[in-house]
Amino acid sequence: MSSKEREIRKYLSAIGRRGGRRSRRTLDSASARNMVRVREARRAFRKYFAECFWFSDPDLIISKDDVSWVSEQLMKHGSIDCWKVGRRLCP
Repeated sequence: MSSKEREIRKYLSAIGRRGGRRSRRTLDSASARNMVRVREARRAFRKYFAECFWFSDPDLIISKDDVSWVSEQLMKHGSIDCWKVGRRLCP
């Protein structure tokens, strides 16, 4: 390994260490659960749009307050797969 390659490796290693330290967040468990629920609701909205959300704006941005609505629409208008996803969103 040449000295230039060692320098590059050392530089990338330092960047990785620094980025890892800065990107660590401390979330309480409730916030983390809400974040996951919103992500899953957004995914379900996109996946089942034609079946359950055709009457909504396709560019709607799902927030924490919309998760229960997404769950309700999935269970009301969708197939059994949609119902299961809705049930998982709002137990």
